[in-house]
Amino acid sequence: MRHILSYLFVILSITFCSSQLANISDQLDTALTKLYNTGRFNGAVLYAEHGKILFQKSLGVTDITSNRPLTWESSFNLASISKQFVAICVMMLDEKGKLNIDDNVKKYIPELPNENVSIRHLLTHTSGIPDYESLFIQNRSPLDTLDNEKMVKLFVNLKPSTEFEPGTKWNYSNTAYILLAVIIERISKQTLTYFVNENIVKPLGLKHTYVHNVYNSNIPATHVRGFSENDGKRVINDLFYIDGVMGDGNFYASTGDLLNWEQALNTEKLIKKSTLIKVFSPVKLKDGTKYPYGFGWFIDKENEQYSHTGSWVGFKNLIIRDVKNQRTLIFLSSGDNELARNAVRSIFNGSAASIPVTFLITNIRLIDGTNIPAGNVSVRIEGDKISAVGDLKPYKDEIIEDGQGKILAPGFIDTHSHIESSLNRMPEAIAALNQGITTIVSGQDGGSYLMDTLKMRFEKTPRAVNVATYTGHATLREMVMGNHDLNRMSTPEELVKMKNLLAEELSKGSLGLSTGLEYEEGFYASRYEVIELAKVAANAKTRYISHIRSEDVNMSEAIDEIIDIGRIAKLPVQISHLKIALKDEWGTGPALLAKLQSARMDGIDITADCYPYDFWNSTIRVLFPKKNFTSLSGSNYAIDHLFDPFGSVMVRFTPEPSYIGKTIAEIANMRKENIANTLLYLVAAAESYEKDYPEASGIETIMGKSMTDSDIVPFLSWAHTNICSDGAIGGHPRGFGAFTRVLGYYVRDKKIMSLENAIQKMTSLAAEHVGLKKRGVIASGYYADMVLLDPKIVKDNSDIKNPSALSDGILAVWVNGVKVYKDKTSTKKYPGKLLLKE
Repeated sequence: MRHILSYLFVILSITFCSSQLANISDQLDTALTKLYNTGRFNGAVLYAEHGKILFQKSLGVTDITSNRPLTWESSFNLASISKQFVAICVMMLDEKGKLNIDDNVKKYIPELPNENVSIRHLLTHTSGIPDYESLFIQNRSPLDTLDNEKMVKLFVNLKPSTEFEPGTKWNYSNTAYILLAVIIERISKQTLTYFVNENIVKPLGLKHTYVHNVYNSNIPATHVRGFSENDGKRVINDLFYIDGVMGDGNFYASTGDLLNWEQALNTEKLIKKSTLIKVFSPVKLKDGTKYPYGFGWFIDKENEQYSHTGSWVGFKNLIIRDVKNQRTLIFLSSGDNELARNAVRSIFNGSAASIPVTFLITNIRLIDGTNIPAGNVSVRIEGDKISAVGDLKPYKDEIIEDGQGKILAPGFIDTHSHIESSLNRMPEAIAALNQGITTIVSGQDGGSYLMDTLKMRFEKTPRAVNVATYTGHATLREMVMGNHDLNRMSTPEELVKMKNLLAEELSKGSLGLSTGLEYEEGFYASRYEVIELAKVAANAKTRYISHIRSEDVNMSEAIDEIIDIGRIAKLPVQISHLKIALKDEWGTGPALLAKLQSARMDGIDITADCYPYDFWNSTIRVLFPKKNFTSLSGSNYAIDHLFDPFGSVMVRFTPEPSYIGKTIAEIANMRKENIANTLLYLVAAAESYEKDYPEASGIETIMGKSMTDSDIVPFLSWAHTNICSDGAIGGHPRGFGAFTRVLGYYVRDKKIMSLENAIQKMTSLAAEHVGLKKRGVIASGYYADMVLLDPKIVKDNSDIKNPSALSDGILAVWVNGVKVYKDKTSTKKYPGKLLLKE
């Protein structure tokens, strides 16, 4: 049903009176033919000047169940274009003295509960009366069908209050035009159908215009039925139980009849010219301002151009009157794709039509990100989004991508990343793309860039990956308290300033609040301070993510704290890079997960992310949980309980570069002293260097080996854990290999979970945990972030000695529909977006 290629019926009439008009006609023809050939247009278009048709074309079928071809006589549901007919009917009654448009509506519908509403308010959508659709759906019986008088009774029974004082605001109202239809019928003592037929259809000689609803059993031969397209299959999307009403829609007409109707407005066949001026005058609100809407028409430019769209079920329509140049465009479509409507409007207004290119990925096994089994389907991409998933046939001349039987999955979302700082100089983002990551979430561990800074960085240097960010708690503290005065609690005044800064960042699109409470910039903050800031994030309907206050000695209290934050502030909370770094507690991961699950059962939305390594990457100072950086006993405690000095490597040490790449034990041997003293020296030397060079950053970093697979496996497997990297450029191999390590080592080799489950944790679950919409799933309407991978060979190659080695098995990566990585090479395309909280 997708391709009815044998039914390419064209009614085409073109006359050129100038090169400009010929160009418009050519553009319309080219755009519509292209859209029809790619399944994105089914309808009729007419373009005229001075009432003379210069272009008329119909493509497609009247009914997808019969495949009867469209012709120039085909009558489409005009949807909201119907309102201009109703408005003219009202003005006819006004001219005859049957009503006055400033009359109170209750004069004609006395039972209506809404006060101080005039007919003019109804005509101009300034009545404040709420829309009827949701009211009816919520209060109907299963077999009930609405009609105009039933709608009035609905308002009488429910007595919904007006949404604003009539005449003070503009808000589009379908209810208003049904009430106008009721007024027409009550005054004329005729049905709306009869009144329209006698006063408009017959006088204008319209052959294919009528009013129709679900109560009508006689369906004209020219009648068009609406449809929608879902994953390459067309399904009927036409009138249903609401469509016993008339006035706000359900007028039908052909393009030719609509032209005759529009041209009649230039005469006095229907109403006087003095009356017509009112129809096309912008409504004046009570405060003296104007809104560009008349009676059933939007005012694109006063005295020059007017238009109206119509959108209902499967119909997408448009009429434009350019009265300055006496041009008319009529577009009627029975499919729910809006591209053609947007294209013809652009062409009419002198702009190029924007028609996204499509391509089809075939011969794949799709893992869609929802943890359902892989399946054999094709995926169509249109612009930056996925338009269809299923058994799809190529369009004419469509680009085909052969997936070679491999796995196509959503692009991976790294919910804890530190590579944004490197993207200005390396916008190709190979560290992310080589492991299938298409979106990175920055602002972690309490440190972040401001939203305006990120926007400027994107504008200056486009990126190959998407970036989203949290707002860092430590960043807020530094801005308010100063960089060198953080070893204390904030004052009430400082906390207020931090809250205001956070609220501003959240309003600009930040995903929420992040903390790094184990680090000194955030360590001295009180729990109260953090909760108060978390409440600001909650008010903005955002989230909280935390490198908790301890991952070792005081981990139990740190877990209690983040649970408390979720409970009191009432927002989702996530534990960053969940781990147990205290040797004494190794193997207790299941008990910790049970505690988190218990909190979830109490209604606290607590989740976690986790990376697949048994060594971390941080400052040496985290090995001193009591911040006793000169204590020999503290150093010995770290060696005995917190890390393995023989497996822990210095990856950055500016005071003495020769120590880079050496284990702590090896450095101690080089210094000819015991390990405890060496650890104290390293902390002191880094601190001294920072004092001498206050502008320096990243002075020291250690990869500390202090975890075990007996905890990593359950943490990765927990239903509420998503995968992250916590990676940056260089240093820890996780920056280039975390996601492929999960897929190769933990999924294929250790089989701790299915491939579908692992990909869910990298995609839809990750998107859910950070609040990203339309990412992380391969489905129609989602953004086209995708990765093609070979599950048989996918593996990480990065290690401590070569942390930037590229992964195997990631064959291609697309970001927003653009291929950015193929065969371990950047395509030098930069379609990444700065993703904002919606």
